[in-house]
Formats: sequence, C-alpha cells, structure tokens
Amino acid sequence: MTKPRQDDPTTDADVPGGAVSRRSFFRGAGAAGLATAFSPFALARDAADSAADGTPEQIHITWGEDPASTATISWVSQAQAVDPHVRYGNSAGRERTLAAVQRTYTDGLNGQTVFTYHAKLEGLAPDTVVHYAVTASNDSNAAKPFAATFRTARRDRHAFRFTSYGDLATPNTSWVLSSVQSRYAVQAVERFQPLFHLLNGDLCYANLNPASQPAVWADFGNNIQASASLRPWMPCPGNHEIEFNNGPQGLDAYLTRFALPGNGTEFHGRWYSFRVGSVVFVSLSADDVIWQDGAAFVGGPAPLQPAASTGHAAIPPGTSFYVRGYSRGVQTRWLEETLARARCDESVDWIVVQMHQDALTSSSTGNGSDKGLRDAWLPLFDRYGVDLVLCGHDHDYERSWPVRGCTHGVGRDAVTGAPVDTSQPKPVVTSPSADGTFDTTHGTVHLILGGGGTSAPLDVYGVDPADGLPQAKVFTKPNNPVPGATAGVYVRHAADALEDAVWSAQRDTGTGYGIAVFDVDPGEHGGKTSITISYYHAPGADKVPTPDYELFETVVLAKHRRRG
Repeated sequence: MTKPRQDDPTTDADVPGGAVSRRSFFRGAGAAGLATAFSPFALARDAADSAADGTPEQIHITWGEDPASTATISWVSQAQAVDPHVRYGNSAGRERTLAAVQRTYTDGLNGQTVFTYHAKLEGLAPDTVVHYAVTASNDSNAAKPFAATFRTARRDRHAFRFTSYGDLATPNTSWVLSSVQSRYAVQAVERFQPLFHLLNGDLCYANLNPASQPAVWADFGNNIQASASLRPWMPCPGNHEIEFNNGPQGLDAYLTRFALPGNGTEFHGRWYSFRVGSVVFVSLSADDVIWQDGAAFVGGPAPLQPAASTGHAAIPPGTSFYVRGYSRGVQTRWLEETLARARCDESVDWIVVQMHQDALTSSSTGNGSDKGLRDAWLPLFDRYGVDLVLCGHDHDYERSWPVRGCTHGVGRDAVTGAPVDTSQPKPVVTSPSADGTFDTTHGTVHLILGGGGTSAPLDVYGVDPADGLPQAKVFTKPNNPVPGATAGVYVRHAADALEDAVWSAQRDTGTGYGIAVFDVDPGEHGGKTSITISYYHAPGADKVPTPDYELFETVVLAKHRRRG
C-alpha cells in the first residue's frame, strides 16, 4: 500500500510554462466531557520569546465566493504581527503584495488573546497555480518566509477530485480525544491530491480541554497546515466548536480563524455555499436545528472557573451551551433559497451538502440520528434533489441507500417500547442499477465520515435483537443535562427512541478511521455525469496509529447530465 506523500506535491510541471519552480518564484522563499476546574494556562512558547513574534503559523487556504478567482490565505501568530502581508503571483504574471486583515478574540475561559490574519486574493485566473508567501515585519523567518502554492478551480464543467472526513482532533495526545492518527489523516489528504478538502465539523475538540482551548486550536492548525496551505480546506462547525464565553453561539474561535464565503445574513461564516464546475456545495450549521444537546456542558461536581482575567463568573455544574434555534429560521430559509437557485440552473448537475450531525446513522455507541435534521432539512433535500450529504459526528463510516420521504410512527421508545414518530427515512433504491451505479435523481445518499483522526474508540453499530437487522438510535427531543447518580454530577441521556435502520446500506465494522475520495466526471453533452466515491480506511488504527489507508469500497453515483 502506498503511504501518504510527505514531500512537496508541487513541481515545475504543475506551473503553466514549467519555467518557474516554487522555490525560485520568491527570492529566498522556503517551505516551512468538560473538566470542571483548571489551573492557569501555560503558553507553548516561552513568553519572552513570543512577546513580539509575528511569525505566521497555522497557515491555511479557503475558497471565496468564486473558487475560480478568489481564495483567502489565513494564519495565526503568537503575538500581534506588524505589517502582515502576502506576496503572490504565478509564472505568467507579476508579483503582488496584499496586506492582511487582522481578526482577534480573547478566549472566554483562559483569557488568551489570539491574533489571526486573512488576505483575500481576488481576480485570480481560473485553473492556475498561484504561488504565495506569508510574512510580517516581525516574522522571525522574514529572510525565508513560508511559501507554498495552490490551484484555482475552473468554471466550466470539468473533472475534479475532492476529499472529506470529519472529527479530526490533533496529534498532541495530551489533549482529550486527540491522537497521532490525526497527523496521518492530514497526510492522507495529500496522498490523494484533491482540489480541495471538506472537513465535516468537530475540528479539534478544544471545548473538551477548557484550560487550553487556544493551544488545542494551535496544534490543530499547525497539523493541517501540511495540507491546508496547499489546497483549500472547507469546514463546517460541529458541537465541539461551541465554547463557553466565546460569542453568542460559542463559535468565536472558529469564526475568527476561518474566512469563509458570505451568506448574506447576520450569521456570517456559520453556513455558506460555493460552486466548482457543475457541483454546488452547501455547508450547514446543524446545531441550529438538531434536538441533541451535544455542545459544551459542565458535568460537575465542581463549577468551571474561568481565569480571573476574563472577568467571567464560574459556570455551575449542569450548565449546557445548547444553541438549537439560534438563527430563528434564517438558515433554513437561506438553505431553501440556495437549493432552489441551484436546481433552477441547468448548468448545475450535482448538489452536495456538508454538515456535522447525522440524520441517518445506526451507531449504537456514538450519538445517533437526529429527528430535528429529518424534519427541518430532509424535506428540502427531497424537494430540490440533493444528491449527497456528508457528515461526521459518529466516529465511523456508514453509507445509506438513496432515500426520499419518510415513514411515520414506526419508531419506539428506547425504554418503554411505546410507539414514537422518528420520521424514518424511506429507501427508494436498495440495489445498484444494471450498470452498477446509483441514480440520485431517485433519492439522496447520506455518508457518515467521522473517522478523521480523533482517539474515540470504534463505534459499534446497532442491531435489532429480535431479527438481527440494523437498528438506529434517534433523538426526538432535547437531551439536556440531568442529575446523575453522584451528587453534583450531571449527565446527558442517550437518544430516546429506536427504529429499524432500513436505510442503511453499508457499515465499516473493522475500523472507525478513513477518508472519502470523490471523483467528479462531468460526462458528455447528452450523456451521463457521475461521482465516484472511493472510501479508504485504516485497518488497525483503532489500536495502533497507522499511515496505511486501504480501499474499503467504491460506489458510483450517476445520472443524466443537465442541458445547461
């Protein structure tokens, strides 16, 4: 098995004309459950050394509204940068310099101020390799600043590749839920050389490490830099991006670090869409509609005590940061408008949705399916023909049959067995067509891709003891913290209902870790277009981290190409 590449993936052959290498383009350029109390945070670097250090780190790229012409290069520095800027260009044009915009936030638990920088590159040429270097006047590497390249997208129908997983964490195993496998997961993205990567929420689990949230984010950012500085990484927020005292939805750390396409609402950065070729990608904030209360909460018995410098009061045991309904329906209205616009455009063949939590999962040890998603968004997915939904949350791999519509009243209470309405998704196809493909005009395929790199144990899938068929847990109401068996300690109940997972087509029982690779083929005019899904998993990684990813299954989605 070929191991993930660790060398520089950009060569002279990648550059139009082939006359300029990455290293010669810039003179001198070179590549480079919550605790309940805590002690003061200690910086990873010596305070004296970092006092004036504006050296860029955690460097990553995101698409702008038009991936063919716009991208943002973002980074963090240990201290405030002086004159932060990007130099960029390509082999066919002149070098330009662009000043970066500073964004900051002060962590609401340990009081550390985080300095981030964003340079939005606009007017780029489509399908072009862009060379860039990031630096500042107080960059300790100013003589040889960090330099890298990325490629812009094309606007026309064309073949391209993207990859996806969620629940990454960091390779620093001193943090809760972090694992060395998260470093191999980043290397796996580089092995497959996608145009971009979708990161489906629960990026680093900082809120499970309340004393050190900025340090966990830093470890995450420096880990993904090995790939995210070479190609856009497009995230969506998960429940573990929600942090106490960090903004109205607890997302300040996430929103400050990532510059994402606009959505025309007051909730910038929480959801967005972009288009590559004939595919529209829609990224959602599922915490807005889910029943599950999966965000930060204080389990007790002691309160969570923020650092004195924050001025914030202690957070009592049993307190939960539950944000369901925070957009007051704005996100759902935006979603319908976005899907309707995409389906009215004859040059759009595919709609792919990214979100963190799951509408269809049969994990018995993970979280479970959420009826909030099923009721709020699945009818829109049906109405506007969403082809593919990519999630994380449960730390495993599961693929559904194409589903459309639902069956009411077939669930049952997990304790009493009484009938419960779970809005059970209805499979419309349970085998491939004669040519071995699935036609998503009949229904939406859901993928659980929660095996990025977190250290959580392998999820076990639900089985109905009566007939041995797949069974799913479902949240049909909130599961806010309740008093546990120990005085002062609070717990959350698991999902309240069960249903037969008649929609489940494939589950990986061998390992929770993996990466999905998607190859889009636009097809020919009058013919079919396809997306080939190749899921690679890392056998044995649940016990010993491994860089070896092996093919688990390949599935092809195909349908007639639209006329535009």
